[in-house]
Amino acid sequence: MSATLTERLNFSSVQNKPDYPDFLDIQIKSFQDFFQLETKSDERGQEGLYKTFLENFPITDTRNQFVLEFLDYFVDPPRYAIQECIERGLTYSVPLKARLKLYCTDPEHEDFETIVQDVYLGTIPYMTPSGTFCINGAERVVVSQLHRSPGVFFGQSFHANGTKLYSARVIPFKGSWIEFATDINSVMYAYIDRKKKLPVTTLFRAIGFERDKDILEIFDLAEEVKASKTGLKKYLGRKLAARVLKTWHEDFVDEDTGEVVSIERNEIILDRDTVLEKDHIEEIIDSGSKTILLHKEDNHMSDYAIIHNTLQKDPTNSEKEAVEHIYRQLRNAEPPDEETARGIINKLFFSDQRYNLGEVGRYRMNKKLQLDIAMDKQVLTKEDIITIVKYLIELINSKAEIDDIDHLSNRRVRTVGEQLSSQFGVGLARMARTIRERMNVRDNEVFTPIDLINAKTLSSVINSFFGTNQLSQFMDQTNPLAEITHKRRLSALGPGGLSRERAGFEVRDVHYTHYGRLCPIETPEGPNIGLISSLSVYAKVNNLGFIETPYRKVTDATIDFKNEPIYLSAEEEEGQLIAQANIPLTESGKIDSAKVIARMEGDFPVIDPTEVNYADVAPNQISSISASLIPFLEHDDANRALMGSNMMRQAVPLLIADSPIVGTGLERQVASDSRVLINAEGDGVVQYVDSREITIKYDRTEEARMVSFESDEKTYKLVKFRKTNQGTSINLKPIVNKGDRVKKGQVLCQGYATEKGELALGRNMKVAFMPWKGYNFEDAIVISERVVREDIFTSIHIDEYSLEVRDTKLGNEELTNDIPNVSEEATKDLDENGMIRIGAEVKPGDILIGKITPKGESDPTPEEKLLRAIFGDKAGDVKDASLKASPSLRGVVINKKLFARALKDKRKRAKDKEDIEILEAKFDAKFEALQDTLIEKLFTIVSGKTAQGVSNDLGEVVFPKGKKFTLKMLNSVDDYTHLTGGTWTTDDATNLLVADLMHNYKIKENDLQGNLRRDKFTISVGDELPSGILKLAKIYVAKKRKLKVGDKMAGRHGNKGIVARIVRDEDMPFLEDGTPVDIVLNPLGVPSRMNIGQIYETVLGWAGQKLGRKYATPIFDGATIDQINELTDEAGIPRYGHTYLYDGGTGQRFDQPATVGVIYMLKLGHMVDDKMHARSIGPYSLITQQPLGGKAQFGGQRFGEMEVWALEAYGASSTLREILTVKSDDVIGRAKTYESIVKGETMPEPGLPESFNVLMHELKGLGLDIRLEE
Repeated sequence: MSATLTERLNFSSVQNKPDYPDFLDIQIKSFQDFFQLETKSDERGQEGLYKTFLENFPITDTRNQFVLEFLDYFVDPPRYAIQECIERGLTYSVPLKARLKLYCTDPEHEDFETIVQDVYLGTIPYMTPSGTFCINGAERVVVSQLHRSPGVFFGQSFHANGTKLYSARVIPFKGSWIEFATDINSVMYAYIDRKKKLPVTTLFRAIGFERDKDILEIFDLAEEVKASKTGLKKYLGRKLAARVLKTWHEDFVDEDTGEVVSIERNEIILDRDTVLEKDHIEEIIDSGSKTILLHKEDNHMSDYAIIHNTLQKDPTNSEKEAVEHIYRQLRNAEPPDEETARGIINKLFFSDQRYNLGEVGRYRMNKKLQLDIAMDKQVLTKEDIITIVKYLIELINSKAEIDDIDHLSNRRVRTVGEQLSSQFGVGLARMARTIRERMNVRDNEVFTPIDLINAKTLSSVINSFFGTNQLSQFMDQTNPLAEITHKRRLSALGPGGLSRERAGFEVRDVHYTHYGRLCPIETPEGPNIGLISSLSVYAKVNNLGFIETPYRKVTDATIDFKNEPIYLSAEEEEGQLIAQANIPLTESGKIDSAKVIARMEGDFPVIDPTEVNYADVAPNQISSISASLIPFLEHDDANRALMGSNMMRQAVPLLIADSPIVGTGLERQVASDSRVLINAEGDGVVQYVDSREITIKYDRTEEARMVSFESDEKTYKLVKFRKTNQGTSINLKPIVNKGDRVKKGQVLCQGYATEKGELALGRNMKVAFMPWKGYNFEDAIVISERVVREDIFTSIHIDEYSLEVRDTKLGNEELTNDIPNVSEEATKDLDENGMIRIGAEVKPGDILIGKITPKGESDPTPEEKLLRAIFGDKAGDVKDASLKASPSLRGVVINKKLFARALKDKRKRAKDKEDIEILEAKFDAKFEALQDTLIEKLFTIVSGKTAQGVSNDLGEVVFPKGKKFTLKMLNSVDDYTHLTGGTWTTDDATNLLVADLMHNYKIKENDLQGNLRRDKFTISVGDELPSGILKLAKIYVAKKRKLKVGDKMAGRHGNKGIVARIVRDEDMPFLEDGTPVDIVLNPLGVPSRMNIGQIYETVLGWAGQKLGRKYATPIFDGATIDQINELTDEAGIPRYGHTYLYDGGTGQRFDQPATVGVIYMLKLGHMVDDKMHARSIGPYSLITQQPLGGKAQFGGQRFGEMEVWALEAYGASSTLREILTVKSDDVIGRAKTYESIVKGETMPEPGLPESFNVLMHELKGLGLDIRLEE
């Protein structure tokens, strides 16, 4: 019978928890939405790649004669499978093609016909089913970025003199920034692109509010009065709100052109804020002004004093002056004419090409300013600018609040799809430029879309994004949890984001809007703390990029469990009263308590149950996957929980996996969503099982058989000892037997840190908390020899070694086992290609791959000429360039691979031609058989039914409306490739069957085509390798790592330590029944660290081991002390695990009882074998001549200035001199010293260190003439 899946006793008190969303949705769904390949071209939404194409097309030449239009895009299947790409060092990518239409609008070019062509745009990396990208043979993840949302932000700062300064910043998706800010004199300025400043009123004039009157009317600040002698007398003593100007026109002759030009002149008669007196009335009437503007006499005037102050500072009087002033500010030059000056403002903020707020920016702007501007209006409007200034004035008068930029309504997520969209935007914009240039050059010739397009343009942008962008990262693949966490990570760093140096405390801190969206626990410990975070378990990213979390609706104190939970963004959650998930409820879902502690924004008011609006869906809603895997997290200090969740990602998969006795119930979901295991696709019976494959015969309905081209049996290949990015191994083993019935979704295998479909990162160990002879001082760990002997913490690690054979100027390199000056003993395990045999044991210095490379030719001496004449040409013209095992490498060769380009001669090419013809003939036969099967199946489905007019995707009618389907009619169609499902008949059920059948046919046909292309390529080119490489040899060496002193281990609660001593079983402390414990931990590691969760886990784990049960204790909703005590009583073990232990050495009982139990321990990736290192003689740095540092460079240990001080303090002058000269950079001295050691002579005197010469050169570089006198 198959291994039954682990049943866990769940302690959760919260019922009706919703299912978790797919943990990889953030990657996979985002990528699918970007490509929209599943969607028909005419139904594609305005998003992702489709939107990017529409933004860059159509393209016209400068004279608008030729137009290149975009119709559609599609991709071909990838040439190689994912694993083949990893082995060959290639990128898993698909060829992208676009259907483009070129036509001419110029009547003179009547001969130019409209051309529609499918144009190749380059290969685009494609996401694997597990949410990664394979780039140059390495699996990478594109991390989502958390950045500031486009929109308007209001903030405040303080001047050095203590004045509060307010600002409003408009951040667009693309285009110039504009900021409105106040200064200490209470004047409002607009800053364009953070550098050029101008009074806000100047900007108002430039956008159409030309006169003071227009500006004052915006804010309802002035009263307009007719200018008449009698009328003005009533207003004596009132202040003028606007200047009184006298305007006239002067004519003058332009000396260059001789034309008469009229120019407007203004003279200020009365300035603003002048108190109106009798004498002024005459002047006003003489100036010709029809009306004047006076300050209103109500209270709200003082609120708008800033506008009057700004008008005082405004150097302009009209729209013309304003646009010219702005032009001078931005360009530092005089405008050539008014039109150009006006154009600059339009281009900056009102042009679709140059400025774009994006859908998000417009949404945020409308929300913040309570506007109702259409969502597709994505440039700034006059209304936006006016409303921003009005809001800013409210802010100055303390009638509004500043924005919190760390609030999650002001930060959004850029997922993979969006990042790719912006890269495609850059690539297509570059391509559009070259297309335009080519169009302009070829006005008379006939040309096609293919002639216009250079495919490398797009590919180079996309490849540099995947290869060098900060957010495209080498995947952390230590274990399945590390993979899944890396894909769900959110980073505030990267292009357009923050930098570590500039990020302050506020940005890094936990914010109340993180609740249920970002994990407050899981973040790195170093300089990136708070900048890199993880998505919470239930969180989703909505289509605007804001993070949402689910809540249950609460009405009249009753929680709604019937409907699906409602997802709310941080903004929608504002002002809502939200109850916890574990509040007491009655059977009907009514809140069963008089008062409830609710959450509202950052506060926790105690309220009446009827006031509650929403309730959390689960207690672990707040945390990420890693934190949700720590049982009893609620009893741990947050700092230690952070270490625990980070260290679980470093746990190496063990040889024998064992799921934890005390889990949290999330282990199964993590294992299945990581896409590591194989699940049954339906119900069926296991037909065949061995260690490498499982075959299942699925139960299928007649209908399913009818629309499928596959047999009922399906064979799954199991991954055997595959190397991960971090060198750990994936090795899957079947857990079903022949004849077993399997259900849909059932796990068929285990391995790679999973057991029976659950995550299993470590092992359950019997532990005692007590000191042991001082060996567990300072977090060190004492471990029993049994653990090593029984391979409990043994892991397998795989190293990949590769060697390239290149074409050099002196001739080709060669793989061979015939290596000059190497003994037969050293080459005994090499095959004819120089590659070591599978199964060979490798020791340091062994040859893994034998290679010889041509030597540089020098004129041979007469003796060499004679030797060559006698022994042939081979004697001295090659050197050994073999790959040898590094000093720390010990292991067994488990696999080897050789990839080679095909080197062709005439005969080989003829043979290839024949092979390709045979291939094509086989393909034709298979294709014909496939089409016959299709026709047969189609006939069964539609025979006797009437066609409803079936067209292909080229628009041609294939089956006319009204005709009955017959076999002859179906056979008459040559090509079913362009046919799709749709309305074939009047019967919906039949149409669905046809649609499924056609869909499956397309998939099968694409497979056949892909296989043909791949086989043809292999014959004609050989293995695809990077350029310049003829052959690529790879050797895989497996190392079995047992637990050693110096290895790092940890629990799940941030309790980490180094193995300090491996003790014989009989010397370990033992229980009354004689059972020795496996691990002894220091009890002093618990109280000060405040991670008491490990004690709860220890006690419950022991009860579980005794009773043979496993438990799920979800975080914040886990087992209570009383429940644990009940289980310890049932298991017959002491409460709290307090029991007396006996000394293994003497057999005597220890004086005090200790806590004993079972704890889940992990072995982390920091293993002593990777760190142990010693240098004898090794490489030196070129300039300083000092030894290099680090194990990879076979370097030495740095003896820095503080170490020098230590020796100086002891007066150890000779030791110090030796260290600073012959052991470091005294080039002559170190050679003599080596010689004297070998010959057994006395040590020579040290010479001059090279660093002295470096200093001398440095001083010479400063122009000082320094000579060393002997």
